[in-house]
Amino acid sequence: MGYEFVKVKNEGGVINITLDKPPLNVLNIAMMEELILAFKWAQKEAGQLVLLDAAGKAFSAGVDVADHTEDKVDAMIDVFDRLLISMFDIDKPIVCAVNGAALGGGCELAMACDIRIAGTKAKFGQPEVGLGIPPGFGGTQRMPRIVGLSKAKELIFTAQTIGADEAYRIGLVDQLVPDEELMDSALAMADKIAQNAQIAVRGSKAAINNGMQSDIKTGTAFESQAFALCFSTEDQKNAMTAFVNKEKAGPFKNK
Repeated sequence: MGYEFVKVKNEGGVINITLDKPPLNVLNIAMMEELILAFKWAQKEAGQLVLLDAAGKAFSAGVDVADHTEDKVDAMIDVFDRLLISMFDIDKPIVCAVNGAALGGGCELAMACDIRIAGTKAKFGQPEVGLGIPPGFGGTQRMPRIVGLSKAKELIFTAQTIGADEAYRIGLVDQLVPDEELMDSALAMADKIAQNAQIAVRGSKAAINNGMQSDIKTGTAFESQAFALCFSTEDQKNAMTAFVNKEKAGPFKNK
């Protein structure tokens, strides 16, 4: 299908999804429906990972206030829930490149990714309580898991916007780079991930994601399942043989 608010491409196994509703990439229901389709497309594409980025001067300034009406609230909740589920369920890692503001729903969208890289001008925040609502799209759940309980409460309760330096300090972003190096850094991260055995990478993502929703005994069971599965792969056999022989492993066949 054609997209109005999203761009997609697959170059060399890096599946790129770009928010394309400049200048601020404000999220409306139609745009989020497109993102759901884009992530479902990415799941079926041959490739090692998804790179989520944005055109314009902001990653996303949040959800369109025009859709914050009582008659649209159920539709808004439904579409964002389905979007977050599509991102959780995709087996490929999602690397997020954050340029400019990631606020409200934009921050929640970034937090739903596996790894976040930010330019120095990036800003993050959950301003919802200042508008009379709590974060409604995973902010109250993902932020505590990423930055810790009390820091998440502070940011959400105060509706504070923080800069990229502070976001990096508290672990909300994993890398902080000059703005002009943002995409190169994201592609370098993508290359590092792509160099490894993808069945193992995807098994690791599934074990982490599922384990974080359960107790440690259940989580380690997910891990053991992924661990055992990889022992039936050619990549495991070839890589471990190379290690024993003090040779370089790879390139991996992903089978």
